[in-house]
Amino acid sequence: MAWKLFSRKKSVGFKKNLKAARDAGGGETLPVQDTRAAIEELSQVVKNDPEAVEIYLALGNLYRSQGEIERAIQIRNSLIVRPGLDRQFKARALFELGRDFRRGGFLDRAEKAFEDARSFGQDPTAIHHEMARLAAERGAFEKAADSYGQLGLPLPQANSLVRLATDHFNEGRDSQGYRALRHAIRAYPGAIEAWLEQIVHAYQAGSLRKVADILKDALNRVEPGLRFVLLEGLVQAMIKAAREHSEGEIGPWANACSDADVAKTVLPVLETQEPDVLLLYYGAVFLLRVEDVEAAKEWLEKALVMEPGFWLARLELFDLSKENQTMTPFFEEQLAFFMGHARKVRRFYCRRCGLKRDQLFFNCPRCRSWHSIAFRTEFSQ
Repeated sequence: MAWKLFSRKKSVGFKKNLKAARDAGGGETLPVQDTRAAIEELSQVVKNDPEAVEIYLALGNLYRSQGEIERAIQIRNSLIVRPGLDRQFKARALFELGRDFRRGGFLDRAEKAFEDARSFGQDPTAIHHEMARLAAERGAFEKAADSYGQLGLPLPQANSLVRLATDHFNEGRDSQGYRALRHAIRAYPGAIEAWLEQIVHAYQAGSLRKVADILKDALNRVEPGLRFVLLEGLVQAMIKAAREHSEGEIGPWANACSDADVAKTVLPVLETQEPDVLLLYYGAVFLLRVEDVEAAKEWLEKALVMEPGFWLARLELFDLSKENQTMTPFFEEQLAFFMGHARKVRRFYCRRCGLKRDQLFFNCPRCRSWHSIAFRTEFSQ
């Protein structure tokens, strides 16, 4: 009976919205306006033809993509208990129910739903993938890494190994932590999170030579568009160490390298790379941490030559130059206000879905894409 539904006259955009609904099954969040339009369209169709199983499944995916987990679960359950439902549709409904439960944080229920879906003939590879994600969300990172490895997915495998390494480090098992990081890089040489973790630990231990060697290798092996993550992560580590020292505490950053030593170590490494606007910008950031203003200006000016629209480099350069300007108290106050707000602009975004964030991420919190982070060199990004 469902096939008759598609022979009826549809309103403009129906096919587009149906495709969007099906695509939402992977946990991606669609643009709100398009998604709400699709929900309204499909809800009306389902109301007119409650036998349309495909539409029910698509509508449930849309509800999940919008975070309306309870409504998505209700739709799956209404299908699962339907008498005479084809095994194929029941398997899909159970599979999507498992995704709904996982999205809602009900991990035990999600596992049960996936096992039931398997028993009804759902694709075992898809089940295996979801089980790997469940293991990662439960903190069973070694199991998750093994599963991703079996699936031939080296990037999430490496990410799970890095998270496993973090657990080892937190529990004082450093040798196991370093081993997990090496395994992560072997699994995926471009694992930016593994390289960054190594750099931060070398910095924390006060080993400048290791910082330089690891950074040099990492810059040559990760995707060029992600190299800024290494430098941003190191800067954030330096900020944490400085905060600990200023508070007079003796904590995990007690042996960290000094800012001056880091600048002397990192800048020569950056100078060996091909000219890159973000490497130049971060070179200036390291110089500013040791108050070498004139050298920082030179690096920022080079960045602006490469990309004149790089707003943050222009902002920093203006801030360094304003002392040479004559301003009225009113103008200076307004300028400080606007610059303060400009510095709060979120610097990072997801290349796939456009999500903007203040902090680094390796897996987009919204669309779940891997290594999609980018630096907003222009406001329009």
